[in-house]
Amino acid sequence: MASTLLTNARIVDGTAPERGDPVQVLIENDRIREVGKSIAPGKARVIDLGGRSLMPGLIDAHVHVVACLADLGRNAMLPDAVTTVRAFKLMGEMLGRGFTTVRDVGGADHGLVAAADDGYLPAPRLVISGKALSQTGGHCDFRGRYNDRTVEQTGFRLGQLGRICDGVDEVRRAAREEIKGGADFIKIMANGGVASPTDPIHFLGFSREEIMAIVEEANNAGTYVSAHLYTDAAIRRAVECGVHSLEHCNLIKPETAKLAAKAGAVAVPTLVTYDKLSSEGAKLGLPAASVAKVDDVRLAGLESLDIMRKAGLAMAYGSDLLGEMHRHQSEEFVIRGQVLPAHEVIGSATHVAAKLLRLDGKIGVVAADAYADLIVVDGDPLKDLSLLTRQGKHMPLIMKGGAFIKRSSLN
Repeated sequence: MASTLLTNARIVDGTAPERGDPVQVLIENDRIREVGKSIAPGKARVIDLGGRSLMPGLIDAHVHVVACLADLGRNAMLPDAVTTVRAFKLMGEMLGRGFTTVRDVGGADHGLVAAADDGYLPAPRLVISGKALSQTGGHCDFRGRYNDRTVEQTGFRLGQLGRICDGVDEVRRAAREEIKGGADFIKIMANGGVASPTDPIHFLGFSREEIMAIVEEANNAGTYVSAHLYTDAAIRRAVECGVHSLEHCNLIKPETAKLAAKAGAVAVPTLVTYDKLSSEGAKLGLPAASVAKVDDVRLAGLESLDIMRKAGLAMAYGSDLLGEMHRHQSEEFVIRGQVLPAHEVIGSATHVAAKLLRLDGKIGVVAADAYADLIVVDGDPLKDLSLLTRQGKHMPLIMKGGAFIKRSSLN
């Protein structure tokens, strides 16, 4: 039985505004066995953290690991082999930033999950929605105005983020097929989007009847629905229809935020993607029509954080970056820190995200019986959130499931 004892660790898990007093953490195989003031090491190898910050592995609740190009229409045409290789490159880089778990909200399939679980290549734990569901002309329909070719109903390429379905019967079947295929939850496109060509931001995706049918199918399978949403009207309608996970939410208003909080929903803001789409999208291949939409939602982002916090609406961490912009994944911490207390920002990527993924107690905590997904940080991220950026530069140790992903000198 492989075991490691971490000593002189000061825990930062997003539940308190100050670091904890030094503790010891005993790891056996892939789990944390004990956390305490004094633990007998036995045969465990001992690593003295010297008072450094010990954090749970970070969780990004809104990624697209197959989005290796900013132009999602082109991305959908890539051969699966190319997409797979590029996805593992992206996932390995995420792990190197300390993200030991990610939730893919459109694109990744169960084959990619199985390949990641094999462990031949470094990758975070992967929770997936399968292909996102979109109506004709919605946020996964990249055909453009003059392309009337029939869309696929089966056999989707890995690089395709979503599938098109219309009407109650079709959306039920699509939801059931995604769940059968290994989806952990269902994602729908319930509002217009930046990256797609024919749906302005204010468009509502799907009828109420279609959304409620999808929610029913998810509930029948013991899971939930996540929805792409920007406008207040779209968010309110989604909450009323039973949607649990509210992605983006840039244009939310106070009353709707209160309604969502009362319903027990969780928001997943993704402010970093709009900042980078605005500055880098065009040169990385994002179509001009999409770039023109960005400021419709980007400029309201910080205000939305304040609105949701005041309403008591839980917020999980999300990045939603595309292509080469994935390198900015950790900068969401700094953006949110302009408005929110540091421990709440960190909590969004630990215990709040873990609860959304329905893995609370297993990830996002430094506690007995949780997975030994851990990162060590030089300095105190509660005082400087930028310590969580720079591609893991300030993380001398990263561990996933008790295995060292990175172990630099702690001297």
